[in-house]
Amino acid sequence: MYKSVVKPLLFNLDAERAHHLVFDNLKRAARLPGAGALLRGLYDYQHPSLAREVFGLKFPNPVGLAAGFDKNAVLTDELATLGFGFVEIGTVTPRPQPGNPQPRLFRLPQDAALINRMGFNNDGAAAVAARLAGRHNRQLIIGGNIGKNKDTPNERAADDYVAAFEALAEVVDYFVVNVSSPNTPGLRELQDKKPLINLLQQVQARNLARPTPRPLLLKIAPDLTDAQLDDILEIACETKLSGLVATNTTIGRTGLRTPTPTVAGYGAGGLSGRPLRARATEVIAYLHQKSRGALPIIGAGGIHSAQDALEKLAAGAVLVQLYTGFIYEGPGLVRQINRALARR
Repeated sequence: MYKSVVKPLLFNLDAERAHHLVFDNLKRAARLPGAGALLRGLYDYQHPSLAREVFGLKFPNPVGLAAGFDKNAVLTDELATLGFGFVEIGTVTPRPQPGNPQPRLFRLPQDAALINRMGFNNDGAAAVAARLAGRHNRQLIIGGNIGKNKDTPNERAADDYVAAFEALAEVVDYFVVNVSSPNTPGLRELQDKKPLINLLQQVQARNLARPTPRPLLLKIAPDLTDAQLDDILEIACETKLSGLVATNTTIGRTGLRTPTPTVAGYGAGGLSGRPLRARATEVIAYLHQKSRGALPIIGAGGIHSAQDALEKLAAGAVLVQLYTGFIYEGPGLVRQINRALARR
């Protein structure tokens, strides 16, 4: 039904408008008596063999929703009915910000891909924290993806990450430091070794001073070289990270079927979806082999089928996340992956 009816209707709308329409309708539908049970019956699939314990957290299944879909933690209760083992909200910045000018989200159907330059549009850490504090479903594991405000200079970036961490620490189960989005000017410069160590050390110092520290992860770009990935592993060890998220969107445009003039017309932004699948898997495999499996990896990038998810897990990921595949394939993809994992 999603592919034959819902998706064609949504894909006739502007991508960002369609996104908000889905949010509004899912919110309304969830208020109807019996709606939650109906959605669980259609999309939720749980089995004891799917459970995972990763960085001290017990996940009912290894399929999560990546950051960027529910930036403001508006739909966590509703998303829990669709079978996800965890949901990562954000990216959240200390202060609210509108993000980049629209249009800023584009579909590439020939490539089953998206280009986005959203620019960390979000309601700010205080508003998101208040929303999470009021959620009904307390069983769903929530990750908090944090970033810096656009107008904060890189020299003070650590202050923003610490502020976002402090605001969300009581309402999320784990944190992801996002320095790999291509849509905030200068942000990726924070992936360089010296500034990244400084940033992570400051966040981790606040984290470890808490009675119950949260697992702290780092989300990395797929465009890093092997030497840079080696640096990431050293940094992860030095700053006592709990794991990595591999990978974010790419600035590359190689091998797309969509005509070059069309892609160029969309302008800058991060590419996600099927074209990212192979490179994301390569990065996961490299990090897993180099770390000898000692560092848990959440695999993301180009998962559009159960086979894609199995590929990421075989490469060394312990959990996987959907975003673009969820938009193209629909909510049934979560169930398909979990059923395939249970059969395996």
